[in-house]
Amino acid sequence: MKLAQLLDKTAAIVRRDLLTAIRYRTGFLITAAGAAAELAAFYYLSRAIGPGFRPDGVDYFPFLLVGTGFYTFLVMGINAFLVIVQEAQQTGTLEILMTTSTPAPVLVFLSAISAFAGNTLQLLFYLGAGLLLFGAPVHANFLGCVVIFVLSLTIAVAIGILAAALQLAIQKGSALVWLLGSGAWFMTGTLFPVATLPRPLRVVAQLIPITHSLDGMRMALLQATNWSALAGEIGILALFSLLLLPFSLMIFSYTLRRARLQGTLSFY
Repeated sequence: MKLAQLLDKTAAIVRRDLLTAIRYRTGFLITAAGAAAELAAFYYLSRAIGPGFRPDGVDYFPFLLVGTGFYTFLVMGINAFLVIVQEAQQTGTLEILMTTSTPAPVLVFLSAISAFAGNTLQLLFYLGAGLLLFGAPVHANFLGCVVIFVLSLTIAVAIGILAAALQLAIQKGSALVWLLGSGAWFMTGTLFPVATLPRPLRVVAQLIPITHSLDGMRMALLQATNWSALAGEIGILALFSLLLLPFSLMIFSYTLRRARLQGTLSFY
């Protein structure tokens, strides 16, 4: 596919989703109110715990802020791929979409772009409100934040494509997202340092990419960590990206072909 065609299709999808979002703009106010309530809850929780608790050498409130905000962003991005496939199955349009000239993985990715864009705006609002309104200290390596963000985004895309493939194969892609959302969150250092976990769980935590995303973002955003200190987390995230993205594309292509042959493409 030529770059110009890809950009045209991206612009069309973003325009469609932007018009839909404008039509339901009340949702923005509800989301903002929910984020403000969550920020206030975390702020007063950190005050109740007291200044003596400094996980990884930072105040507890910014530790919570980055952990919950970035974790939610990644999980919502993963869920976007699953929702796209589920909705296409439920409306009966999946078979039609998969027969277009656009490769299926590219089509699913383009459809998820708007969700990622919206989630990015929510993340910026969440972090900005927490850091500015509640006076959380910032000592940022901004370029390091961008590198960690891009690598983490690539991993989220890869896991999202795996969830979409699982949905095509056994109609249970939501199980993977549920596992991340309600099972693995406590092992990734979202609310407390991974170091407090028992040793076996710490080992498992190091195998979860989101653990390194949260650690790397906290180091880059809250501690102005230099590149030599960030190199370890960046290297691990880059390795996960190189392994997961090709693997997820291969699995998605395989499950798509299998679903077509078995006539189960629109099952849900």
